[in-house]
Amino acid sequence: MRAILVTTFLSFVFISGCTHEPTPIAQPVENFDVQKYGGTWYEIMRMPHSFEEGLQRVTAEYRLNGDGSLEVTNRGYHVEDQEWQTAIGRAVPLEAGAGMYKVTFFWPFYGGYYVTWLGDNYRYAMVTSDSADYFWLLARSPQVPQDIVDLAIAQANEWGIDSSQLLMVEQPAAN
Repeated sequence: MRAILVTTFLSFVFISGCTHEPTPIAQPVENFDVQKYGGTWYEIMRMPHSFEEGLQRVTAEYRLNGDGSLEVTNRGYHVEDQEWQTAIGRAVPLEAGAGMYKVTFFWPFYGGYYVTWLGDNYRYAMVTSDSADYFWLLARSPQVPQDIVDLAIAQANEWGIDSSQLLMVEQPAAN
């Protein structure tokens, strides 16, 4: 199943353009602290796309490498197949001090990964790519307050993302 997840991520890379120059749809965060960003994030909301189709309980873990890149481990539970799927990739910073990365799960193909909003001391994040087809709301815990969801929807609309397409991701109840 991991091969399926990796292969479908390739679709994301082709769709997002594999550009050499970053083309974020929203301004990436400045004064980005990669140390604070590291660790586990829960996917709260996303645009639908083939490489996460059928996945719930999705998490992303970011680990800083010695060269300044990030190891990215995405994990989600495929409801229909009743199994966990994992994809491991690498994110390379595009600009020092900014939330701008190019990410690959299938070298040599890269897509833009832009942290475009951070809230409450890195407890929440909004991430976009090189097109309005990609948007994620991430959080440090599996549940978020409704005002954060509402803010993400409003921000997505402002950035030209069709918020009517956003999917809420099933996560386990908070402990």
